[in-house]
Formats: sequence, structure tokens, C-alpha cells
Amino acid sequence: MLPKILLWAGPVLVAVILHEIAHGYVAYRLGDSTAAEAGRLTLNPIAHIDLFGTIIMPLLLIMSGAPFLFGYAKPVPVNFLNLRHPRRDMVLVAFAGPGMNLLLAGLAALVLHVFLLPVAQTVTDGVAALALIAGIRILYLFVLMNVGLAVFNMLPLPPLDGGRVAVGLLPRGAALALARLEPYGMLIILLLVMSGKLGVVLQPVTALLLNLLL
Repeated sequence: MLPKILLWAGPVLVAVILHEIAHGYVAYRLGDSTAAEAGRLTLNPIAHIDLFGTIIMPLLLIMSGAPFLFGYAKPVPVNFLNLRHPRRDMVLVAFAGPGMNLLLAGLAALVLHVFLLPVAQTVTDGVAALALIAGIRILYLFVLMNVGLAVFNMLPLPPLDGGRVAVGLLPRGAALALARLEPYGMLIILLLVMSGKLGVVLQPVTALLLNLLL
């Protein structure tokens, strides 16, 4: 179990931290400097780690053999009122996190297919082969983590990114109705996890993206 946790540790940290930095950076570019002033546009993991979302939840999912893995870092602070076009820019800021995860998954898959897998077929040295196998394994997990994180966060349920995107795109009446669910969003997600239904909801899109990338 420990080797499995260690293999997952790097992909989880990189995926969730860059997810949050993407939110903050896009907000900064669109007029809100709240995350920058709070010191959250940094690669220092200490500024982003959430005890439950970054450590405990992924560990529980790994140890339980869950068919999906996700987590989260401390959300970056964003003041949507500072955005130049609040309703439109809220959608862009919200999508930036999942968009970053999809970009990371695509880049990792590209490195796998173009560089590591072809080289692994020609390597004869034992030490080099082991190093390549480890690199392939880590990148494979990195793709899995980023795809899972992107799909999970795009669920159209506040406070997830997909919920904020939906609120920004729906007509005003429907947007307000959906926004009212935000206080109960994490409870709904927890109930979906406990019932086993979350995996059923996420699996089709996750499988489609993984088939395209891997």
C-alpha cells in the first residue's frame, strides 16, 4: 500500500495545486488580484494544501480501491465583483481549473506516446529500463488524476467549478435556482460518494477521455 501511496503523491499534489493556481491566474488577468495578494499564485505546496482534500480524501480513495480518484487544494480566493465582466469572467475563472487539468493530462499523454513508450521498447540496460518503467507509471497516474479531477470538478453543482460555469451560462432564473444549492453542494457530493453513485456519474466521461489520451 505504501508504494502505491507514494506513486500517487506527486500526481495528486501537482494536479490540485496547478488547478488552483490556474483559477487565481485567470482571475488576476481578468481584473481580480485577490489570489495574488494572498500569496496563492505560487508553486509552494504549503500555500495550497488542504488537510482533508489534498491528503485525507485521496488516501481514503486509494486505500479503499475506489474506481476514481480526486482531491482538492485550498480554493484560491476570488472576488468576482473585481472582474471586468463578472458574469462572463466567472465562467472563465471557473473553467480555468478543469481546463488546466485537461491540458496537463494531454501533455503527459503526449510525453508518454511520443517519448517514453517508444524509448522503452529499445532500452536493454536494466537500470534504465526500471527508470523508464517508473516514469511511465507516474505519467500514467498523472493522466488518470488530472482527467478524474477535471471531470469531477465539471459536475454542474455549486460550489464545484462546473456549477459556477452553469450558473454563469444559464438564464437568470435557472442560474439563481442552481446557485441556491451551493450551501448543500458538498453534502450532495458526499451522499453520492457514500452511495456509490458518483462513480457511475463520472465513469462514462472519464472513460471516454482516458480512451482518447491513452
